[in-house]
Amino acid sequence: MARSLVDLLTTHATTQPDRTAYRYLVTGDADGEIQEISYARLAARSRAVAAWLQERGLAGSRAMLLYPPGLEFICGYLGCLSAGVIAVPGVPPQGRSQNHRAVTRMKRLIADADAKVILGGREVIAALGTMAEQLPELDGITCLATEDIADEAAASWREPDLTPDSVAFLQYTSGSTSAPRGVVVTHGNLLDNERVIAERMGHTEAVLDAYDHELFVSWLPVYHDMGLIGPVLNTLYLGATTTLFSPLHFLQRPDRWLTAIDRYRPHSSGAPNFAYELALKHASPELLDGLDLSGWKVAFNGAEPVRAATLRRFAETFAPAGFRREALYPCYGLAEATLMVTGGRVDTPPVLLETDTGTGDAAAVSCGHPADGWTVAITDPELQRELPEGEVGEVWLRGASVAKGYWRNTLATRESFRATLPGHEGRFLRTGDLGFLRDGELFVTGRLKDLMVVDGRNHYPQDLELSAELAHPALRPGCTAAFSVDGGVEGEQSVLVAEVAPESAGESEKITDLIRAAIGDAHGLPVREVVLVHPGTIPKTSSGKIQRRATRSAYLDNTLSVVGVPAAG
Repeated sequence: MARSLVDLLTTHATTQPDRTAYRYLVTGDADGEIQEISYARLAARSRAVAAWLQERGLAGSRAMLLYPPGLEFICGYLGCLSAGVIAVPGVPPQGRSQNHRAVTRMKRLIADADAKVILGGREVIAALGTMAEQLPELDGITCLATEDIADEAAASWREPDLTPDSVAFLQYTSGSTSAPRGVVVTHGNLLDNERVIAERMGHTEAVLDAYDHELFVSWLPVYHDMGLIGPVLNTLYLGATTTLFSPLHFLQRPDRWLTAIDRYRPHSSGAPNFAYELALKHASPELLDGLDLSGWKVAFNGAEPVRAATLRRFAETFAPAGFRREALYPCYGLAEATLMVTGGRVDTPPVLLETDTGTGDAAAVSCGHPADGWTVAITDPELQRELPEGEVGEVWLRGASVAKGYWRNTLATRESFRATLPGHEGRFLRTGDLGFLRDGELFVTGRLKDLMVVDGRNHYPQDLELSAELAHPALRPGCTAAFSVDGGVEGEQSVLVAEVAPESAGESEKITDLIRAAIGDAHGLPVREVVLVHPGTIPKTSSGKIQRRATRSAYLDNTLSVVGVPAAG
């Protein structure tokens, strides 16, 4: 039995050395330049990186990974695992200004993880060499472009002594409500969660054979848990083939995603909800005429609230291209659980629960059933007792995929990973997510820390955001932030910030009135202020989640890019 993904890589390299593990679309186009790596080559390159790390006595230390999208990241990541080195995926600094946000995050990660080495692509490593002033943290840290490690180094690789409790990597959270924390993921966590993904998404041996082992098409960033644990590592776990391309190439032309699915006919492909909305915006008649999506079995949707309106429109729009509503697959997971917790049933449409508004587009969307081995409990977060079915509370989890804790943060680990629940054995993970169970299905309603209490009533910001987005077509789906502010003697009051298309600036007053009316009708809630801002200005995490706290801070600091207000000179 495999003890780690390193064992599985060895097995696949031996039994199917010539099978393509990953192909990378260099330009994002299925008919453009393509790079491929076989299982034999993947094992050889991973071992070369591992041997280099072992020779420097780095086993047990942390290696920061800073790669552009591409196959080299996978070799670097698996090289760390193969050396017993703890991998720390990061976002490489990019662009002329070296992306201030990426540099700030990188500083934080280097310091928190106490990284001893930085592995990356040649261009990234060269750029780091020019950043001594910005990054004094680099002093004393070895920086290496892994392409420069010779293949021959693999000959000196020694198999590491890994156990299920050995730490594989640190997955830093995206920080939608707090500063990023390093989630300590073990080799045992990884193997269990790959089992969960395969089970819930129907990745059986028979299915792989039927799909000629074409498992995923993915543009998701590989430094983020959804892109790494899902498409990249589930492929390795099963010995399948996956097609990857850059997130930037998807954002430039969302049709590339669907074109690649048509070309390679994978079983599974997915993304957060916003990506389905982007694909809808680019669904021209010409695109639809040339697509065949009939083989797409699992269109997973997670990492941010799943919108019923998006599901309906996507299924209707792409039905002429063979897309089936049964392929829509809402799911739920988080870094602290390695990744996947719940998912729908393959070949079954999503379960929707009508809300009081009476409109199907505002229905609550089920994130599916827990996989075998998971215990999901809905809990009163203050009294810490389990709530009956249908009641909203904090989602608590127990299972072998739950990570060890937060890196070098005993207090946060104790708060989140060591909860106990009367009537249950063992420790639970407190997710900070709110939700309820109905007929075994999990419905996630929001984040505990984002909950708004106005006039003594609880309001979930994503409910208000959805009502606002449905009020007028100029509002960008997934680009609205609701939060509360202190209204003094009037108590907490609600504010809504929404991105709108620039050409709708002349309709600002009408749009604002419609938003107020929609939220008043649906939630009985007066809105203190509606702020319309330019596209791309609401802060989001690396995985595309709205950062409501950051938006609230920008609102209070008067730094939002408001439509119709001239920028400060």
